[in-house]
Amino acid sequence: MRVIDFFDKAVQRQPARVAFVSGTRSYTYRAMDALSRRIAQAVAATGLSDAARIAVYAPNDIDAFACVLATFRANATWVPINARNALDANIDFMNLTECEWLFYHSSFAGNAREIRAHVPSLKHCVCIDAADADAPALEAFMQRGDGVVIPDLAYDPHRMATILGSGGTTGRSKGILWDNLTWSTLIAETSIMMPGERPPVHLCAAPMTHAAGILTFMLTPQCPTNVVLEKIDPLEIMETIERQRVTHLFLPPTALYAMLAHPRVREFDYSSLTHFLIAASPVSPDKLAEAVEVFGPCMCQCYGQVETPMLITYLPPDELTAAVRDPALRHRLKSCGRPCALTLMAIMDDDGRLLPRGEPGEIVARGNLVAPCYYRNAEGTAEARRHGWHHTGDVATWDEDGYVYIIDRKKDMIITGGFNVFSAEVEAAINAHPGVENCAVIGTPDPKWGEMVTAIVVLRPGQSLAPDALIEFAKDRLGSVKAPKKVEIWPELPRSPVGKVLKTEIRRKFWTGTERAVN
Repeated sequence: MRVIDFFDKAVQRQPARVAFVSGTRSYTYRAMDALSRRIAQAVAATGLSDAARIAVYAPNDIDAFACVLATFRANATWVPINARNALDANIDFMNLTECEWLFYHSSFAGNAREIRAHVPSLKHCVCIDAADADAPALEAFMQRGDGVVIPDLAYDPHRMATILGSGGTTGRSKGILWDNLTWSTLIAETSIMMPGERPPVHLCAAPMTHAAGILTFMLTPQCPTNVVLEKIDPLEIMETIERQRVTHLFLPPTALYAMLAHPRVREFDYSSLTHFLIAASPVSPDKLAEAVEVFGPCMCQCYGQVETPMLITYLPPDELTAAVRDPALRHRLKSCGRPCALTLMAIMDDDGRLLPRGEPGEIVARGNLVAPCYYRNAEGTAEARRHGWHHTGDVATWDEDGYVYIIDRKKDMIITGGFNVFSAEVEAAINAHPGVENCAVIGTPDPKWGEMVTAIVVLRPGQSLAPDALIEFAKDRLGSVKAPKKVEIWPELPRSPVGKVLKTEIRRKFWTGTERAVN
């Protein structure tokens, strides 16, 4: 099925249930259905090529969600444009994907003018929330579609439905193509792995262009009410969980750490939460245990990437909570769970050999969840699909009980004095200190060791720690080889628009002027 087919089924089952709410504004499923149809009809009336790419460029906004649904309804291709990206990066991605349409929020009107000037494929623009000198407002635009019938195309599981960016933190962002089969597999996997006894109340606070927005559609068969916040704000999230009786929430680890460090974190009622999902990067086991103590037995983890979205593995709330409460299972807090029902996963060495349990190697996956290709990038697709599997670039081990433990990104391995040190392991040790909010570990140039294990640390509000004290703390947990030989305290870590720590920016400080970024 298509994404819009899942949504239409929710409309049939729960037409009067609130589908989207933001502040004082809300749409029932019936109202969102009508709105998305009017937008889709207007798009069809104005002009739409086959599988046309439609970009949606807005902060988290319920009318922007209506534009995404309308894109699916018009049998077009959704191109999410991250509101927090640099303008040049968004222009580059829209040119890569050859966007024909742009729906944008008035707060980006100036950027939209630049986009129109530098994206030759762009033919039509609509301002979502207000009239703009260069584009009609959504309300006026919809009048074009009165009486228009959208063609009912034969279902094609391999029809292009979405093109997402790979992030582009180390170069130009790749376009990752999802077809109808990718989406339907992801949605079905969610229903299998995260079933619910009642319709969810899902809080979308992280950018709708990434996992938080994707989760909105993943939950559609369960008829969720989606509570939309414009941005991640720890206090507002905590207040909203209590006020709206939120059941489902996705956040990256950095946002979880900020919530745990907030002085008011223990003041609110979190008893409604059933699935507080953490993903996007490895999580500190100690902070995960603290989160169970604060938020209750709702914490869960998943592992995936845009090329194999969200659910390669999953660690459900009951298993994660058991790992917190049972010392014999505590090691599972370092795990991202076990492989999900609809995706094959293995551990592979550099020669394409599948490794036995316990040996470290690269996570590879295959199945219908794997995105078909990089958009118009056959070389990149072939490189990622060596030996008949999708290569994630993540190094992990797989234990006899089926739990997967990510050690690091292949590119983040530090070679110091001839020893391999995985930065994620060092980060987990430092993050265990009660005075640390977050940290990033990299290798920096050193004439003796080649690379020196170096930690950049952000402290919790009101904390004061000497770098030497953190080094000794890490030595007690890791030994002298893996422990950092240098610690710097920074006020914050550089992050991508979706909250991931940008190690490339950190490395630049230490490696500028050297011939290469490894020794």
